[in-house]
Amino acid sequence: MKSIYIFLTRSGTVLSHLVYTFTKEPYTHVSVAFDDDLGTLYSSSRKNGYTLFPAGPCREFLNQGLFTRWGKIPCAVYELRVEDHVYHQARQLAEEMVSQDFYHFNIFGLLLCKMNIRLQRQRHFFCSQFVSEVLRQSQALELPKDSVLMRPSDFLQLSGLRCLYCGLLKDLPQRQRMQLGEPVSMTTVYFHLMMAAARRSWQRMR
Repeated sequence: MKSIYIFLTRSGTVLSHLVYTFTKEPYTHVSVAFDDDLGTLYSSSRKNGYTLFPAGPCREFLNQGLFTRWGKIPCAVYELRVEDHVYHQARQLAEEMVSQDFYHFNIFGLLLCKMNIRLQRQRHFFCSQFVSEVLRQSQALELPKDSVLMRPSDFLQLSGLRCLYCGLLKDLPQRQRMQLGEPVSMTTVYFHLMMAAARRSWQRMR
């Protein structure tokens, strides 16, 4: 038997605040991890760790990106015990999805999910939809609803999950053992994004 970890947070981003204001649910974002140190998280979110776009299936790190800017945000870690072959299938699926450029963020699906309206867009995922699909396709567990209607807080109600931690991100043992990167200013982030866009434009013109 092996463990899959479900990591829930409610960050200080504008989108997180909007979702929380609308739903009043304790968590607004969910990721999945396959190692107990939570060294690499998989979700559908900000690909560069800071700006809302570009977004889609990506790897997240507790000592990088927006996680370094907010330590006093609520988070929870849940463990799901599965057979070895299920674990490897789920991990392989998550790796494949974050490695492909044709997957994108399902912003319209996210907005409609909050109103319990189903919108399935091919190769588009929001965070809880992404995690749900990884668990569903690997047969790690049976979902109570369609993945496109799953919200982060729905994972709190799933049978078979065991709570390992519930508290603030800054007090999470795994994060305390990490060497935190220096927070990057948004000016620097946008500068690098503009430079990357300029390089792509120049390459297309040549």
